[in-house]
Amino acid sequence: MADTLPFQAEVKQLLDLVVHSLYSDREIFLRELVSNASDAIDRARILGLTRNDLVAAEGEPAIEIEVNRDRGVLVVRDNGIGMTREQAVEHLGTIARSGTRAFAQSLKEKGDTADGLIGQFGVGFYASFMVASRVEVHTRSAEPGAEPVIWTSDGGGEFSVEPGSRATRGTAVTLHLRSDCHEFLDGWKIKDIVKKHSGFVAYPVKFDGEQLNEPQALWMRSPAEVSDDDYKAFYMQGLGEWDEPSSWVHFRAEAPLEYQAVLFFPSRKPYDLDYPDGKRGVRLYQRRVLIAEASDQFLPRYLRYVKGVIDAPEVSLNVSREILQNTPVLRSIKNQVVKRVLRRLRELSREDVATYTQFWEAFGATLKEGVAEDRDNHDNLVPLLRFRTTAGDEWRELAQVKADMKDGQKEIGYLTGLDLGRLRNSPQLERWKKKGWEVLLLSDPVDEWVVMNLNEFDGVKLVSVAQGDVEADDDPIAEEARKQAEPFTAWAKELLGELVAGVRPSKRLTDSPAVLVDEGNVSANLERILRAARQDGPKARRVLEVNPEHALVKKLVAMHAAGDTAGAEPLARLLYDYAQLAEGHVDDVSGLTQRLSALMLRVAGG
Repeated sequence: MADTLPFQAEVKQLLDLVVHSLYSDREIFLRELVSNASDAIDRARILGLTRNDLVAAEGEPAIEIEVNRDRGVLVVRDNGIGMTREQAVEHLGTIARSGTRAFAQSLKEKGDTADGLIGQFGVGFYASFMVASRVEVHTRSAEPGAEPVIWTSDGGGEFSVEPGSRATRGTAVTLHLRSDCHEFLDGWKIKDIVKKHSGFVAYPVKFDGEQLNEPQALWMRSPAEVSDDDYKAFYMQGLGEWDEPSSWVHFRAEAPLEYQAVLFFPSRKPYDLDYPDGKRGVRLYQRRVLIAEASDQFLPRYLRYVKGVIDAPEVSLNVSREILQNTPVLRSIKNQVVKRVLRRLRELSREDVATYTQFWEAFGATLKEGVAEDRDNHDNLVPLLRFRTTAGDEWRELAQVKADMKDGQKEIGYLTGLDLGRLRNSPQLERWKKKGWEVLLLSDPVDEWVVMNLNEFDGVKLVSVAQGDVEADDDPIAEEARKQAEPFTAWAKELLGELVAGVRPSKRLTDSPAVLVDEGNVSANLERILRAARQDGPKARRVLEVNPEHALVKKLVAMHAAGDTAGAEPLARLLYDYAQLAEGHVDDVSGLTQRLSALMLRVAGG
């Protein structure tokens, strides 16, 4: 005889929330049922360690999924702890009461562990009603003398409990699927869901005699037991990547926080790495059950290319187990994971220069974002940086640049710009090249923010070779040439007006006639970057420096001194055009072409 009982505490409204609002994807119901079945087997195993009177399971611990297409029925069956009639009423009749959670709490009170248990909220079972018009639970407890029971509900305001006929311990959850949910009767669909969400559950999950899950999650194994081929296979098959990884890091933390992780560094840059809506983040598991395919809360944006798995049982989720809560535990795990990732990159840069160079060329520009964004890990990031320099074509680290500083050199110079080719030929470098001093050549847009946050390295200041005036060398002839050029530069400033913040004789040029230098905190390169990104920012202040020892400038100085300002004017303007061209752009193209045309006509004798 069946007993019909009401759900407790406004359960109809709560069930409606579970069915229509709590979960974002209907397929989650199968993940929850498999997790509950795994917990039931775990509870039987743990209780069996201290009790010998429990009814033995039939066969090895396992979870089986069965479908009947004709009847529209899906069954998830386990041979775990099962339930008595009272437990079925208590655990299934009260939303948010979980036998697993209560069991875990009792173990903690006794000082035992509950690490293997998955269910923590007691609502996962009710996800069944997202796809089923009626749910039956056929169960029999492992307690001695327990009778089988059938719990039934259509998800309304009540449920019924009646004697059952199950002969062995365990539970079978039978879902009578709604007509619009018969896709979950397809074998390929079931296999896909199980492999996606429950592919590493601790006990075999079988369908049509085939085991769908792996015997052991790779990240749960000791790194000493995992071969390079195992890691590569997991990266390509388990994570669905096309190329082998360049490297990886596998670690386990036990105190004070428990989590496991295996993280990979790709060998190639993904096409969507810098897309605002590009897919990024690691797979988040809790006790081998997939919670999120791409969780971006464990790694900062500058490590967004890192792939892999983090299994973090202690992070707090919302009740549907789909959204992470930003708790101190999550923040602590993130801090530890970031440090382990950066430590592995440091090891790689020392152990395998070729592999690290390949990584840097793909992801160096992205990694550099961390210098500006992550002050906590600044000291861990700086040794990972690599630079092109005037010393050659090889990537150089700051420690090498400092070690190779020449006598008399007190600073490390850098130059930012549009591209490496223009930087190597920039007039800004002439004084540094003459002295044999190495200069960092920075052509990534992010470099402007890097140098804002990297003022010194190991006690040596980093300075822009394109900013401000420089200290004059002790050269009386050059000093005299600068003095003679001063009247011309004062006149040139009046001529150029607001185009420049000033005109002065240069102390940095040795070969070129003119160069534009930055004054203040905003470089012309940064202004161009912001303008290209359609962002407003402060205008760069530029000073035109002219080389008083260059033949053209000497001629202009003489023309000005002789009063031939009309003849000097177009050439003085061409000096400004030249300085802009050396940087790869000209503001007044029309004016430049007219001045060049007039100059060529004069040279040709026209």
